[in-house]
Amino acid sequence: MATPKSRKADPRFYYKGSTLKQLRAFCQIARLGSVSRAAEALFLSQPAVSLQLGALEREFGHQLFERYGRRLTLSREGQELYDLARPLVDGLDSLHTDFRERLRGLDAGELNIAAGSSTIQYLLPELVGQFRGQHPDVRLRLHNVTGKDGLAQVRSDAVDLAVGSMIDVPNDIDYAPVYRFEPTLILPLDHPLAERKNLTLSDLSPYGLILPPKRLTTYRLIDLVFQQHKVPYTVAL
Repeated sequence: MATPKSRKADPRFYYKGSTLKQLRAFCQIARLGSVSRAAEALFLSQPAVSLQLGALEREFGHQLFERYGRRLTLSREGQELYDLARPLVDGLDSLHTDFRERLRGLDAGELNIAAGSSTIQYLLPELVGQFRGQHPDVRLRLHNVTGKDGLAQVRSDAVDLAVGSMIDVPNDIDYAPVYRFEPTLILPLDHPLAERKNLTLSDLSPYGLILPPKRLTTYRLIDLVFQQHKVPYTVAL
């Protein structure tokens, strides 16, 4: 019975490893500077890694490394390929871990919080840190908005809660205090009132005040206090 003659393998297809495996071997050689060390890191034999590198060089048509003594250094073309391949290889290598993390996040849910810039910068970091310690799988998203916009987002279910100062809370929204603070007057050391104690609103009246923008609740609170005590005041800035 006649049998067909075995054909000599085409050198171009001598090694048929996947491109991903070739790129992974290439990146390890670039990082470690030798085929043998790359083989150890990849738990492969040195000839297997050499074949992967050779296949990649044939595919791209360029020598990817130059040898200096016992160390391999990227050629100019190799450096260009490494810059392109490294994020791809790193991303694929971490794909399973990242995917599991995403799934855990989906299972745990997401908490959206609306707050102003000062609240996000000065008040929330400690609270967020405590929350993450207790609920590490919950994803947190902060939305930087003013007080009124925060309430509007709560009503529309765009966020789960809002954090900020409020003069009064509408009846359709539940609230709970998370922080209490005493307003503080800040003066230059050489200001006429700096040495005075037990200052009153009337003492402040002759001097211009630096206040937050009118759209913020803090400004409205200060204005309300002066109005309630019928004390005039001047806004310098």
